[in-house]
Amino acid sequence: MSGPTLPDAQAQDEARTLELTRGLSAVRDRIAAACDAVGRDPALVTLIVVTKFFPAPDLVRLLRLGVTDIGENRDQEAAAKLDQLRALAPQTLPRVHFIGQLQTNKATSVARYADVVHSVDRQRLVRALERGAQAAQRTLEVLIQVNLDEQQDVGDSGNGAARTGPGRGGVAPWELPEVAGVVEQCPSLRLRGLMGVAPLGGQADRAFERLAALSRQLQGEHPGADVISAGMSGDLEAAVAAGATHLRVGSAILGSRPPHG
Repeated sequence: MSGPTLPDAQAQDEARTLELTRGLSAVRDRIAAACDAVGRDPALVTLIVVTKFFPAPDLVRLLRLGVTDIGENRDQEAAAKLDQLRALAPQTLPRVHFIGQLQTNKATSVARYADVVHSVDRQRLVRALERGAQAAQRTLEVLIQVNLDEQQDVGDSGNGAARTGPGRGGVAPWELPEVAGVVEQCPSLRLRGLMGVAPLGGQADRAFERLAALSRQLQGEHPGADVISAGMSGDLEAAVAAGATHLRVGSAILGSRPPHG
């Protein structure tokens, strides 16, 4: 047997679509309840469905269910998957958010297909993304990732890199104005705001409150940088309460990650 028969394939597609429908509905209900609890309009909160490690057919299903924004975190996987998606659903392409840690040598590739890069964490990466966006003749939106770990070492970072050792990544809060200034000097980049991940083992609500305070400070110098990307499957309520405008949710919608290399 070379593969499932047509009825089997159709049944599998319908079952997976139902699974995604239920996951999306549950997450949207959580977002609505979290917004209601703090008097926010859920229409002003963007859901980014994190599709890393999941195949292109799942993206097609999500698009059919009304998903407009997806998140990817590995360049090689994302580029190949989006090529497949263009062949499968050329009329309904999503807004692509690159959310993973990004090597400088991958910046040119990412700049060709991403609409927003959430993980800008050093000046060298800013300049690499600018070169990539210029080469692709695109304007690329960027968010600066802030390290929300309360235990951070103070010292010379070496050109704007984080100094916190193992963890979630991102610039130290005191480095934020300098990195933001470099972004604003790049004509092909648009500074949209901040991204943060709650520290492992830390309190998400406190971390996201710090991120919101940093966002207010950033907007004092850069009024258009009003995006706060925070919150995942396990802590989206805390992110909504702190004012997150964008949520990055994967497993609560798509289920456990499939095996990957």
